[in-house]
Amino acid sequence: MELLKLSTEWAKAEVLSTRFFIVFAILFFATSIGFWQLGKTELAKAYVIPTLVAGVLLMTIGLGLFYTNKSRVVQFEKAYREDATAFYKSEIERTESTLKEYTVVFKVIPILIIVAALIILFLNTPTWRAIGITTIAMLTIIMLIDGTAYARMEVYHTKLLDNKSEIQVSTH
Repeated sequence: MELLKLSTEWAKAEVLSTRFFIVFAILFFATSIGFWQLGKTELAKAYVIPTLVAGVLLMTIGLGLFYTNKSRVVQFEKAYREDATAFYKSEIERTESTLKEYTVVFKVIPILIIVAALIILFLNTPTWRAIGITTIAMLTIIMLIDGTAYARMEVYHTKLLDNKSEIQVSTH
């Protein structure tokens, strides 16, 4: 039963974390509206579309992850009750796979941030400057939230491995 509690707590923490994507999406939407309504300069007006796009992307990520993790809470209990050993093995495999995916994310996003910075340096038009700056802001937010999610996943994976004795599973 400790395994089910551990998994459920992890999923609930993920649900809370994904809400930050939604909060930042709303902030990007508000920023877009602010630039649209109050922007007087060409650069300020150039931010309307990039901040709106960033808001849509963050909202999509946030809602997708929110509902995925929310449904996991119910799925975990059902899967655990049906076959605790299979549930344990699937969680070990899923966490290992996810940790590997985060490694890729933490290599790709910094490269994208560098590309966006180069766009700001070499394409000195208001539209490209707004795109570059907004991209850097959005990717930084994603790294911030994913960094905490990665840390939670590492802890969860370690605790899963520590709970192996609860299930009496051999991991051949």
